[in-house]
Amino acid sequence: MTVSLADIRHELAIANRMVAHEGVLDAFGHISVRHPENPNRYFLSRSRSPELVEPGDLYEFDLDSEPVTPPPLPMYSERVIHGEIFKARPDVNAVCHHHSADILPYCITGEPLAVVYHLGAVIGAHVPFWDSQDEFGDTNLLVRKPEEGASLARTLGDHNMVLMRRHGATVVGGNLREVVFRTIYSCRNAEYQSAAKRIGKVGTLTPGEIEMAGQLHAQPNTIARAWEYWVTRLEKAGGMPPRERAAPARKAAPARKAVAKTQPTKSKQMKSKQTKGKRR
Repeated sequence: MTVSLADIRHELAIANRMVAHEGVLDAFGHISVRHPENPNRYFLSRSRSPELVEPGDLYEFDLDSEPVTPPPLPMYSERVIHGEIFKARPDVNAVCHHHSADILPYCITGEPLAVVYHLGAVIGAHVPFWDSQDEFGDTNLLVRKPEEGASLARTLGDHNMVLMRRHGATVVGGNLREVVFRTIYSCRNAEYQSAAKRIGKVGTLTPGEIEMAGQLHAQPNTIARAWEYWVTRLEKAGGMPPRERAAPARKAAPARKAVAKTQPTKSKQMKSKQTKGKRR
């Protein structure tokens, strides 16, 4: 089934609002999706809080993260995260960058994020840790330069997500719904890992369990079930984005009625002559 660009843009707006509603994104963070017809392009919102993103806020970028059409409004400064990952990973079609409160303790301490329950298998067997200090020394911790984005993409490698020292996390997926599923449940996993550590020894899934559970969670019906749940929650909260308005069709100018130039009849010509004669 062919999906229109309008539908994709609407779903990307939903994804931004949905992940914000589930407590992962706040005023900052962003989600992108690769252009379905042109793998060298992707869609990303203008600089706006994710909870407010509408289809009209979405712009098209090339893989150097330059807007195809110069926008009139500010863009996200960290869009190179998306462009450089799309360059390095042809299998990735959606990216989410966030600063979840559940994930940040692992970004601050460097403590490995492990799979501690079955839905946590979405993170994969290993989550790499990227430290901008290794290549760039002191920075403002934002990933704004192409070389910084490329470095992050190299550390991500073929994994599902990467932690960023004292910053946040970046998660990837084969499609938009998968990256939403992976983003939300990786944060739940981090929440439960932290809670379990306060109680006692943390038990983790085995590599075999992670692989089999990961395959289960990648099935379309599993992701669709969660997506429907999150959409329903967003609808109940009144947070669904409006549909993008189509450009109004131009009204055709009304056709002018042709005025026929009729020749006067003989009788009218005679009356006209008689009238002229009387006036003389």
